[in-house]
Amino acid sequence: MTAARKVPIVSVVGKSGSGKTLFLEKLIPRLEEMGCKVGTIKHDVHGFDIDRPGKDTWRHKQAGAELVLISSPWKLALIKDVEEERELDELRDKYLEGIDIALTEGYKSGDKPKVEIYRPAEHDGPLCSEEEDDLLTTVINEECDDCDENEIFSEEEVTRVAELLVKEFLPA
Repeated sequence: MTAARKVPIVSVVGKSGSGKTLFLEKLIPRLEEMGCKVGTIKHDVHGFDIDRPGKDTWRHKQAGAELVLISSPWKLALIKDVEEERELDELRDKYLEGIDIALTEGYKSGDKPKVEIYRPAEHDGPLCSEEEDDLLTTVINEECDDCDENEIFSEEEVTRVAELLVKEFLPA
């Protein structure tokens, strides 16, 4: 990946309970098998808190630190209060490095290409339209009375979406 190339962002969207997280759990390793380094961004409109009261990072924040970064030999996390939601492009440009593609869970009203997860048994219609929402493809979450959750999305469907993303967004 060249420095001038912006990491492409594709949003996996769908109504609540459609299976977005489960589909991403299948799609990410498939893309990795195809040689892609994948990053994700999860959108949470309700807010979240990863810090726990009493832990050192929480205590630093309570003491007034504007930003807390915790680092280990295996991972790091940034805790920072913000006054407004950040745009996906800004998040990508500031925080996503060393990856080939970024997948988001959510951001259904965003301006990025979308893969919609649709569950016809639970929802009265799809969330997106091709013209208005930059919809790349729709994945149907098949209901199955005697299936476990690993059988809801077929391996063929996961592979189809992975191949589409590689073809559309990753240089050969």
